[in-house]
Amino acid sequence: MSIFKGAAGVAKNASAAVETALGNVEEKLHIKEFKYLAYVGIFFVSVLLISNVASSKILTLWKFDFDGGTILFPLSYIFGDVLTEVYGYKRTRPLIWMGMVMCALMAVVFIIVGKLPPSAGWEGQSAYEMILGWTPRIVAASITAYFCGEFLNSYVLAKLKVITNGKWLWVRTITSTLVGEGADTLIFVAIAFWGVLPEELLIAIVVSNYIFKVGVEVLFTPITYLIVGFLKRKEGVDVYDRGTNFNPFKFG
Repeated sequence: MSIFKGAAGVAKNASAAVETALGNVEEKLHIKEFKYLAYVGIFFVSVLLISNVASSKILTLWKFDFDGGTILFPLSYIFGDVLTEVYGYKRTRPLIWMGMVMCALMAVVFIIVGKLPPSAGWEGQSAYEMILGWTPRIVAASITAYFCGEFLNSYVLAKLKVITNGKWLWVRTITSTLVGEGADTLIFVAIAFWGVLPEELLIAIVVSNYIFKVGVEVLFTPITYLIVGFLKRKEGVDVYDRGTNFNPFKFG
């Protein structure tokens, strides 16, 4: 019996040691459950999907030409800023990938549904193809622009946070948007509409989209401060990406 008691004691001590070790690792790596991360991530991806569908319409406001998605799309960069600022680049990276995968899935489903034969009593095929009948070119433009723009936005913000030691949030959000939105707008318009729309209209779309998107970021800066402050307090986290591997293809 003493042997079994001794073995039980050793097992108990070993278990306690493992729990202590895991607790130390958790503390060092700051591993924890975040209450609001999923909500911010869902909103981030949803804005991306909605704005991509709305981009099928070219509209004019105040003598400026926009694609419809421009009205909502800047919010994806604002919430991208929030994610990187609060939770860090490493936790934002899989959410950016999730947004891209969902965008691709949506496009593929729209294309497949559009190619399937319509019901004899349904007369909306031409309207469907006009709005949702995405071509591979539009899909490639959207995904490429999103990938480059969002990762540049997150990278610039994370780097500036380390350089400024967490000061001047407005400088980080606006600068990262200038870089990310600039790349996103140029890449999308070039791939999607080059050779399709007149050059004058292409230039007008690029300039107006860029000004509008950056303007939205500037106007929303006070709201960004409120959201970031709220999340940092409630989540108890404020990540600095020191020593982070910024390779967008790094997983795990």
